[in-house]
Amino acid sequence: MNQNALLQNKINDAIAKISVISDELPGVVIVHDLRDWSVAWMSKRGLQQLGVSLEHITSITAEEYYVRYFNGDDAQDYVPKILGLIAQNNDEDLCTFFQQVRFSDSSDWHWHMSSVKVYLRDDENKPLLVITIALPIDSMHHMTVKASRLLDENNFLRNNYHNFTKLSSREREILSLMALGKTSAETAEQLFISPSTVETHRKNIKQKLDTNSYYEICQYARAFDLI
Repeated sequence: MNQNALLQNKINDAIAKISVISDELPGVVIVHDLRDWSVAWMSKRGLQQLGVSLEHITSITAEEYYVRYFNGDDAQDYVPKILGLIAQNNDEDLCTFFQQVRFSDSSDWHWHMSSVKVYLRDDENKPLLVITIALPIDSMHHMTVKASRLLDENNFLRNNYHNFTKLSSREREILSLMALGKTSAETAEQLFISPSTVETHRKNIKQKLDTNSYYEICQYARAFDLI
């Protein structure tokens, strides 16, 4: 038997082991083949939610799979973490993150908390398969709201980091007080500077951040941990 056949037998055995208990687990189980990041196997619950067959989901490319069923904004956060997990190649390590999935019967996104670990290695001890368990989060659960807020803040931070780096330490200090609703007079008193100096800083802050919106000022302050 050639090397490829032996490797495929190893993969089949690993999938067979998890398939025996997958229906008893509370979430969806997915096995990815790291050679091309395609889905090597998915549990019955996941197939039903996506409205596909195992033959179909294992035949499409990784790009098709993620574009069709997952929110790309989430991926910017968790993909680097998964790549780091694989690079570490440690049995004890796992990566847990929030992600949004689109089911077959809905255009809405459904929040899940997913956890990934290396499941199988090749003969050179390099990661070959990773296994993911995805747990649905109740739409009324506070974690759904929190996850959405954290994702929004993370995306805002990434998209506006360049603007934020233009601010001096004093401007960042004043930005935090602006977000807290402090007036120029209150800010001047707290920082022991003149109101006119505060006004100048405020004007410069708005120019550098390219905004006159109080809401966006607050977004900057939250995203960059100023409040």
